[in-house]
Amino acid sequence: MTTPAEASVGADSTAPASAVEQRLAELGLTLPAVAAPVAAYVPAIVSGNHVYTSGQLPFINGKLEATGKVSSGEEGLSEEPTVSPEDAQMYAAVCAVNALAAVKSVIGDLDRITRIVKVVGFVASDTSFTGQPGVINGASELLGRVFGDKGQHARSAVGVAVLPLDSPVEVELIAEFS
Repeated sequence: MTTPAEASVGADSTAPASAVEQRLAELGLTLPAVAAPVAAYVPAIVSGNHVYTSGQLPFINGKLEATGKVSSGEEGLSEEPTVSPEDAQMYAAVCAVNALAAVKSVIGDLDRITRIVKVVGFVASDTSFTGQPGVINGASELLGRVFGDKGQHARSAVGVAVLPLDSPVEVELIAEFS
């Protein structure tokens, strides 16, 4: 299993260009290349002084490390592959890093972020799984570690039947910048 730190180590061998990227480096992370859209959309768009990202999947080196529904193993009898809540939480953090890469692609410098305004997380859930907030904590906690008080945000954590490419999680965010 690849951790968020392992997911992006070596993705960019240059020194961090901003204080935010330096903080990511201290956490063992680097920004990956922006994931190519899997349909008709762009990874991020600027409106006023906000960046809205499209939903980001937990691509690690261009692929999903796991697929399936999130299940604690105590509910459901699905024959489909399942992902533990703990692994899904780690994948939510990967999604957040991928979202930051999308933000950087449209504003150029993550130090311009003045606040993470909102995070929306989707969890492909076994029908009885109700731990979506804990899964999306992976993204929220990572953003808090990277941005401190500027990383505190409003949030939704939503359970869904299925996500694109059978991903276990998807995260989008809204960031304010100057």
